[in-house]
Amino acid sequence: MVRITCGVVCVESQVEPDQASSCGSRACNDLVASSRDGKPSALVQVSVIDPRKQHVICHGCTEIVEASKDPLFLTGVTFPSDYPACPETLVKLTVFDAKDKNQEPSCFLGSATFAVSDLLRAKDERLALSLKSSDGVSTAGTVVVSRLKMGEMEEADIDYISTEKTSHKCPVVCDSASHASITRENNPLTGPVFKNPICKVYRFQTADSKWMLVREQMEECTLSFSVPKQLLSLYIQEDTSRVQDLRELGELSPHWDNLRKEVMTRYGGIISSYQETLTELDKITGHSFKPSCCKAQKSLEFVPINLHTQRMRVTCPRKTDASYDIVTAGAPAAHFQGFKCGGLHRLLSRYEAEKKSFSTAYQCIYYSPEHTAKAQEVLGTVDLLQPLIVSLADQLLQAAQEHSSPGLQDALKNLSDKTEQFVHTLKDELVKSALLALHAARPGYVSKSQKQTPSQGGQRPGHNHQSSGQNQSPAQGLPGHSPTTSINESGTVCNNVEGSQTTARGEGGPLKHQDSIPHHKEYDEEEWDRVWASVAKRLNCVIAMVDQLREEDNSKPEPVPEQQLADVITSHNPGDWREQLHPLVTKLKDCVTEVVEKAKRAMTFVLLQEAACSLPQGFHLQQRRDVVFSQALATLACGFVMRLYAGMQDKGFLRQLHQVGLVAQFESLLSTYSEEIGMLEDMEVGIADLQKVVFQITEAQTDDLGDLEPLVRGRRDHFTVQVPLPRLVFQVLPEEIREGKPLRVFPVLFNVGINEQQTIAERFGDISLQERINQRNFEILEAYFKLLSEKVPTECLPCFQTQTDIKELLETLGQNVVTKKRKNVEILWIAGTICRRLNGIRFTSCKSAKDRTSMSVTLEQCALLRDEHQLSKDFFIRALDCMRREGCRIENVEKNIRCRKYAFNMLQLMAFPKCYRPPEGTYGKVDS
Repeated sequence: MVRITCGVVCVESQVEPDQASSCGSRACNDLVASSRDGKPSALVQVSVIDPRKQHVICHGCTEIVEASKDPLFLTGVTFPSDYPACPETLVKLTVFDAKDKNQEPSCFLGSATFAVSDLLRAKDERLALSLKSSDGVSTAGTVVVSRLKMGEMEEADIDYISTEKTSHKCPVVCDSASHASITRENNPLTGPVFKNPICKVYRFQTADSKWMLVREQMEECTLSFSVPKQLLSLYIQEDTSRVQDLRELGELSPHWDNLRKEVMTRYGGIISSYQETLTELDKITGHSFKPSCCKAQKSLEFVPINLHTQRMRVTCPRKTDASYDIVTAGAPAAHFQGFKCGGLHRLLSRYEAEKKSFSTAYQCIYYSPEHTAKAQEVLGTVDLLQPLIVSLADQLLQAAQEHSSPGLQDALKNLSDKTEQFVHTLKDELVKSALLALHAARPGYVSKSQKQTPSQGGQRPGHNHQSSGQNQSPAQGLPGHSPTTSINESGTVCNNVEGSQTTARGEGGPLKHQDSIPHHKEYDEEEWDRVWASVAKRLNCVIAMVDQLREEDNSKPEPVPEQQLADVITSHNPGDWREQLHPLVTKLKDCVTEVVEKAKRAMTFVLLQEAACSLPQGFHLQQRRDVVFSQALATLACGFVMRLYAGMQDKGFLRQLHQVGLVAQFESLLSTYSEEIGMLEDMEVGIADLQKVVFQITEAQTDDLGDLEPLVRGRRDHFTVQVPLPRLVFQVLPEEIREGKPLRVFPVLFNVGINEQQTIAERFGDISLQERINQRNFEILEAYFKLLSEKVPTECLPCFQTQTDIKELLETLGQNVVTKKRKNVEILWIAGTICRRLNGIRFTSCKSAKDRTSMSVTLEQCALLRDEHQLSKDFFIRALDCMRREGCRIENVEKNIRCRKYAFNMLQLMAFPKCYRPPEGTYGKVDS
């Protein structure tokens, strides 16, 4: 890195001296003022002169330092290693007296020019240059240029920096105008996922008067778009499959057939909408993030808002380099759909309460969310296991064909494991009761009472009970309100659509619709048990035959007379292994197919009833949940990949990863007032839904960057994110990870509102939502730590300078969670510290991840410098203001709204905790 300093200019380079590209951050001494007061407000513009083409290219500029003859600039301009520079390249520094670099005209003070080769050949790699005025003769001041590399710190104090005011002895920052990283080429994994980096470099003083070098790097993530597009494709595929399953239910009574058609129409609408959104996303090229100003755009509603990664790398004298990562994104929320009626948590609670009455109106059974989830789980599991069982059965026959006893044993073990898993999945009363409900929904269904009607005093069919087939509810054929209630001793099934009230009526009075409940003779409830159990019986037959074949093979006699040998061959011919196994394996596969067909019809009917009694709000909620989950998963996948790449050489981290999993800690700064309540309710559900996600590390087919893009597989009840790695990287991973072991994440969410709306909520509103979220997620975090402590030694966790025990931190966090304290941001600080101590993944969010998030990220970075790297107390506020004024976060603001202003006003900031307030001149009223 080259540091141009006359106060200071920093320049950064990855290449060797003969290939060096350079960068700059500047300061000036003894400037000649253009105004009478003699103290210019200086700004330095950095330009590059191409010696071959002889034209000047403006490369960047500093901030304005007001009223100083010896200004020390915080910002500089970095020339990355891939910048088209050579030793002959000339760098021109032009100093202006300016009031506002964006608006008012500036007055030229002086300029200096140097060649990169001059700097590299200079003694101590430092140049002292004079600033020439417009006449080319007079001196307008001086500038010093020096070279500094990341990772090579100077031990001595920088005594050559002189400023007029102590307050101007500030940190130095270099900014990458071409957005290139210092170390990107050292990590081949970054290319396919992380793009468009912006780099800032600072020099801060430590408590022992040494100097640390700090580099911020912010990048976009391609998963912002690739994950939503993959999810949309999976949603379309799942819903299309669901429509096909509904068609294959067979003939239903008119009532149920009409409901089926209506549900299929709704699914068709969702599929059409998702296909349209996917088409629009496919048209977008070149972008890797969604700006905050597009948060309510329909075609981008599945894309996370302003998703970026940020890494802070710290180099200190006589200390190992350290890196700290964080992922920032807008809160996962359905902005296009709005928050007039609240967010997902409130809407789902209301929906579940109302669904019971809907089930009565539509003559359906009320299925709880757990039953619906179970039905989806069964469908997903049988779809996965059936082809796997068939494949393993074929492998067994192949081993038999080859007369391989070890191969036969291995194939049988795998087949047994998967078949037992298959049988266990279907050992559920929900399947059994759903088959009975489906039977009752067939046309021409005749109940027990209807058959007995002629002998009951001539009562007309249809009187006091449902007419046959037309409006028959499967609930009348199910054992009670719950789909898993057992059959009563009298041999009839209790109809209890409205819960325990029906049971009470059954004890003291006539049961409504009781006479329309089917008798066991009309439907053999034991049929499912027989079919389901037959799978295990067929598997036992196969196991017995394999054992017999292997036993006979092991007991094969030593060479005997020819006649005896002929008898042995006649009784057991090795070539007969496949022939003896084939009919048994075929029966097993046929039995599995029969069970799958019945189970799929039963579970499809469960989902049909759930969908029918929730029209239309159930489908609207599903779409909202899909949108929120898509944003949350893209954010999580980004963080997981970043954490994985950073920990590839850490054996303790990899052990923790496959033995327990990682905690993913989401920090939210949303208020519990107005629309942000709905955003927080959406976010809560979206983060909780991440519990159904696992990760899997795979070996990339090639080393091409396109083959390293993470892939999403699965369906709504369970998703797997596959992260491919190059072959050489993949081979050094632990065996468990290489074998494809699912890697878990434990998402936790902590929220503390900090703005003026939170002030209103705390004084006049309700903050119970925030309290409940923090309490619940504290319990999850505490349980994770307990699990981690049982399975992973503490040596696997990272070392920090602060020696506070994690248990003590958890106790402090628990106390803060239950303490009634306004804007208790200590909850966020402690949760973030615990996350880093546990090797976790850190996320920070607000409405758009732009303003409040920037305040939080910069505060956390400076706190880490203070606690872990002895940042001087005198430099803390200066470092904080420097990062907020000139660092990566203000660049993020500009990327989003084309303006370098945080969207705060003075009134809002009065309500902020002091440490979350930006420096003067960096905020104002803007469209965000």
